[in-house]
Amino acid sequence: MINKCMFPVAGYGTRFLPATKSMPKEMLPIVNKPLVQYGVEEAIEAGMTTCAMVTGRGKRAITDHFDISYELEHQISGTTKEVYLDSIRNVLDQGIFTMVRQREMKGLGHAILTGETLIGSEPFGVVLSDDLCINDGPGVLAQMAELYNQFRCSIVAIMEVPAEEVHKYGVIAGESLKDGIYRVDKMVEKPSAEEAPSNLAIIGRYILTPDIFDIIRETPPGANGEVQITDALQIQADRGCVMAYKFKGRRFDCGSVPGFVEATNHMYQNHYLKES
Repeated sequence: MINKCMFPVAGYGTRFLPATKSMPKEMLPIVNKPLVQYGVEEAIEAGMTTCAMVTGRGKRAITDHFDISYELEHQISGTTKEVYLDSIRNVLDQGIFTMVRQREMKGLGHAILTGETLIGSEPFGVVLSDDLCINDGPGVLAQMAELYNQFRCSIVAIMEVPAEEVHKYGVIAGESLKDGIYRVDKMVEKPSAEEAPSNLAIIGRYILTPDIFDIIRETPPGANGEVQITDALQIQADRGCVMAYKFKGRRFDCGSVPGFVEATNHMYQNHYLKES
């Protein structure tokens, strides 16, 4: 079983300025719950109860969220408002939270390498909180963890996107082993529509084997001058095996304002109202 999941949460959230000038983008609420908590709940459901947060400057709210607020607990203890803390209390009861700070923003690959000390030499999940994934059955990470038990290699979650949007993603091509499962041959970070090897785009869910850390160390900066996890995974695929999985569920791009609003409306109509 995979026990650990990494959350790279050090980014600036520039697409949500000025809101994210002093507030972490991962703490933006989808209705009444911050984005990062949805990701943590997905990880815990998959059995990844040790959550490794790679934070940065101005991200203290994330650390505080996954801790007890004694003053708040005291103020609402025994009142009707106490029920509003149920979801975060469940997370705190089940999860273990560790933190390390990424001092420079040098790309997702660099962020994952920064979290190495929290992971050690074992396979681990990665959740990018910008991507909110919802479905009625097992979560995306739980689906991927089951697949890892079969293939024992790194796995990326993928979805089909329109050709005009491939430039926003890492894109894969590979051999289809069975419906929705591919052995990756090629991965390209943010290609043009003409250069893209397919329309199968990587979203913010990964399972990585620990050798990825040494590979990242030898991976030169790529797109935007950053250390790209896509480039490191290409090396890993060339040397061994990387799988891609077309997950079951719906993904919202909460790193964009339209996607964030769409996710909020969906969660309000389909979850919040039903639970109220």
